[in-house]
Amino acid sequence: MIKVKIKKRSGNLEKIIITGHAMYDDFGKDIVCSAVSSTVITSVNACLSIDDTSLNYDDTNGLSIELKKHDIVTTKIIESMISNLKDLELAYPSNIQIKEENNE
Repeated sequence: MIKVKIKKRSGNLEKIIITGHAMYDDFGKDIVCSAVSSTVITSVNACLSIDDTSLNYDDTNGLSIELKKHDIVTTKIIESMISNLKDLELAYPSNIQIKEENNE
């Protein structure tokens, strides 16, 4: 299962951690993994192409995205990414799980 952890502080998105494999199908044929990967990679690349200081990411153990700026463009792109991931969770609840943490 793909696990997505969304961390917020004072209402602002701070970090998104994505780990695991959907196990919907064999590696290379898994449409859920494909959808998650393309959604996330496109969103991260969009943010970085507009402002290369908007976020940092680390893909050594899953994917960890740390938002560095909370401007309207970065926020909208990442919120759209999260919305797409939530749609995938609704369609494939056995393959992707999203949890949100809000630390005030």
